[in-house]
Amino acid sequence: MKKFFYIFGTVAALLSVSSCSKFLQSESPSAFDAATVYSNYTLTEGTIFGITETFCEVNSYRGRFLPWYGFNTDIEWYNSYKPGDGKSDIAAYDCAPNNSQLNLSNGPFPLMYMGIERANLVIEGLRAYGDIENKANMAYLLGEALTLRAMIYYDLTKAWGDVPARFVPLTSDTIYAKKDSRDVIYKQILNDLEEAIPYLPYPGETDATSRTDRVNKVFAEGLYARIALAASGYAIRPEDGMVGTGDLGTVRLSSDPDLQKSVLYPKALAYLKDAVGKASLESDYAQMWYNLNNMNNLVAGSGYETLFVIPFGAGRGRWNFTFAISSEGASISGGVSRGGDAGPVPTMYFKYGDNDQRRDVTCVNYKWNKDNTIEPAGIGKWFFGKYRFEWMNAQPYTGGNDDGIKPVVMRYADILLMAAEIENELNGPSGAKKYLQEVRERACGIDEAEAYVAGLNSKESFFEAVVNERALEFCGEFLRKADLIRWNRLKSSLDAAENDMMALRDLQGEYVGLTGDIAYQLADDEKSLDIVFLTVDGEVPSGYELSTGYVNKYDDGKKTGFYSDRIKGLYYKDPEQFMFWPIFNDTMTNSQGYIKNDYGYDSI
Repeated sequence: MKKFFYIFGTVAALLSVSSCSKFLQSESPSAFDAATVYSNYTLTEGTIFGITETFCEVNSYRGRFLPWYGFNTDIEWYNSYKPGDGKSDIAAYDCAPNNSQLNLSNGPFPLMYMGIERANLVIEGLRAYGDIENKANMAYLLGEALTLRAMIYYDLTKAWGDVPARFVPLTSDTIYAKKDSRDVIYKQILNDLEEAIPYLPYPGETDATSRTDRVNKVFAEGLYARIALAASGYAIRPEDGMVGTGDLGTVRLSSDPDLQKSVLYPKALAYLKDAVGKASLESDYAQMWYNLNNMNNLVAGSGYETLFVIPFGAGRGRWNFTFAISSEGASISGGVSRGGDAGPVPTMYFKYGDNDQRRDVTCVNYKWNKDNTIEPAGIGKWFFGKYRFEWMNAQPYTGGNDDGIKPVVMRYADILLMAAEIENELNGPSGAKKYLQEVRERACGIDEAEAYVAGLNSKESFFEAVVNERALEFCGEFLRKADLIRWNRLKSSLDAAENDMMALRDLQGEYVGLTGDIAYQLADDEKSLDIVFLTVDGEVPSGYELSTGYVNKYDDGKKTGFYSDRIKGLYYKDPEQFMFWPIFNDTMTNSQGYIKNDYGYDSI
């Protein structure tokens, strides 16, 4: 019988996909045999926590995947422009196999496979010993393990495209493996979710599913839809049968008959319709994000929006450390420079209506100085206002490398907007309007939302409205890159964003009515600035300070980061050819030649 080294609630007989030396099966005085572990709820629950523990490893989700996947897009970009720097290169689609940030023996690729291996062990153990048919609590754990494995595989395919498919525990005979077509993985994890969903209670129905750091039915249903959209959408793909041969690939749809929209969309829509009403949009968008920054986003159920978060502990995770409003203030970020690594593209602010409550939450153009004063940041340096050290009152940030913020994986708003997109594709806008309108009402009010959706009477216009709404709703949550890829709009949208930024810099096009000046004052909360971009017909509001030529006065000196080369550096290489990261050299070396890069990376 297999033995598993079981300590502190995790299975430690774990291996990196890239190194045979890390494969081990161990016994110790604390070891339990599989029958003992997987027939006991508490012990099995500990092995579930072993899966999520891999998210917290230094260079896993915590320090490499989450800070680096998702930009540049038409709504989000990295705030530094340094061609040749490993970080800038990742953002700008020039991520070579030897990238200094990701070519690591303990990088996200092997650590994600560590999580998968732990999930494989749990799934195998529960199937053998969990008495799933008779014990609902054990069935829940199986559903949770299947869902977590599906999420990790989705993230792997989202970042790397085709990767090895491993759905049973490793042995010494199977430790090395070639890449498989992502279609194989998509079909397996979609089938896994179909099995898992009946095992999972709705949010709030049990102690476990009342928490957003545990899996619930609505999250699994939404994950099915998210994967179905990706699997049936566009991406660069090697020719059929040529995965792992160095094939350049082409941007196309899958040729697998099981992964067509006609097959996947009806299933996805049925799950989304079941999910509707099992959670809620929170009425105050700013308060929702304030709660997240105070780590009060752990409650799931009726009246709550967050469906699942990365379950970092109170002292783990580098989310605000990376993405919060830039600060050097002693009372804000511990007196060290933190946050601001990425932000909205400078034009994003102007895409919102004046009455849209999401705008000033999402797009922030000020920063905190060392003396705890606050000032405008310059037109080229915008920050995600969803993430703020100054909102971390429950557990104030003291300047370390980890902040404890639990990044949101899925919100109920995504359930509604995916339902809108799929319903429109299958049946037209008539039945889809209610989902879009609900999201729009929270942002802009009932009257404006009703008038907006009333004019969307064709599939094409409604689809464009969904594309736009996903940008406004999820800016800074890094869903956009995957959306643009599946819509076959990555390069065209980046080019449009570049042109739009050039128009803002030159005050042309839709920005011709701006003077280039701003007026600003400290807001009533004394933790933000009210900034007004002045128009040719407007006046400086009473009590506001004027900053002239704000939009373009620093173009020559490059002080704002909004100069021509910076704007044109939204991507360095063709984003369609290099939409995925390469498999990195350390992993390829340790694969003993089994893994080979495609998409042109094999010659870099």
